Amino acid sequence: MSSEFISAAPHAGGDRPAVQIDGVSKSFSGTVALEPVWLKIRRGEFLTLLGPSGCGKTTLLNLIAGFLEADGGELFIDGDLVTQVPPHQREIGIVFQNYALFPHMTVAQNVAYGLRTRKVAKAEIAQRVREALELVKLEDFADRRPRQLSGGQQQRVALARALVIRPRVLLLDEPFSALDRNLRTAMQVELKEIQSRIGLTTVFVTHDQGEALSMSDRIAVMSRGRIRQIGTPSEIYDSPQSHFVSTFVGDANLFSAELVDRAAADVTLDVGGTRLPLSTFQDELPEAGPVTLVVRPELCRLTAADTPGAIPAKVALSVYQGSYAELHLDCPAAEEGRVMLRVPAGEALAAGTAVGIALPDRGPAIYAREEQAA
Repeated sequence: MSSEFISAAPHAGGDRPAVQIDGVSKSFSGTVALEPVWLKIRRGEFLTLLGPSGCGKTTLLNLIAGFLEADGGELFIDGDLVTQVPPHQREIGIVFQNYALFPHMTVAQNVAYGLRTRKVAKAEIAQRVREALELVKLEDFADRRPRQLSGGQQQRVALARALVIRPRVLLLDEPFSALDRNLRTAMQVELKEIQSRIGLTTVFVTHDQGEALSMSDRIAVMSRGRIRQIGTPSEIYDSPQSHFVSTFVGDANLFSAELVDRAAADVTLDVGGTRLPLSTFQDELPEAGPVTLVVRPELCRLTAADTPGAIPAKVALSVYQGSYAELHLDCPAAEEGRVMLRVPAGEALAAGTAVGIALPDRGPAIYAREEQAA
């Protein structure tokens, strides 16, 4: 494969953001779909817009693409103001959920479509289509029709069609949602490898937390039309800045607690009658009052029921998961009466067994009760 195709994606611009969104907002029939958003997407990064259905992530992607007109704010691509520029002039590549392949065209014709509409010379089209198909490992499928391909192969054709035009930005709208689990995992790895190899700025929309954590350079977690937190996968998972982020991204156990004392990062909580001294990464906490303690399952440790400082619980159900078992515990101190721990498969306990839950002395997230609805 020629180095020209691989090196064509990054564009000049120094430290200038690949995409800059300044106060862009959108409403539909008076209903706010997207609050004003400010976001800078770095050149060559893989940024994921993550959130539940209706959070505004697809609206934001469509605003970047130009499929929707913003109610306010400005949008720049490579420093160029594109707020009023139509989609076909923004030099973006797009892969949709349903791939949107033309059934009457061959694979090569589908990939070439964007180049033909741009009046690229035939010889160059042939070369660039060949290079794009090599990039997605479909060079032997050029003459097939979409109906002759598997779901994963169709997805790669759609990706090749988006890449062949050498876009300034690649936009992906839940492209793996129609694939089965194993194929989805394989395609995630393949897409990330391609994106890293050619250094193409990519904006990826998904509601799948695992997908976002495994693929992204940064994640923008969205809810109710707003970006709640932007950070690396480890920052989002280990240091969630809101109750929503801590419970939406990854598994979490929620304990009802009372904050009885604090001094900087050191706090003392009363969790169901058990006093726990903890250190937290959070700065903004109340001096006292009811709080929710959020702890990842892997940070909870199973102990004997009479262990000092352990929270009492009882095994309700053990779920075999291959190399480990999920223990679902009845726990009066938990907000919903249940917590979940993971243990090696051979260490699962019978239902009804009394146990203790030991929490780590640093790392848990703590939120005032009123923050939960935010």
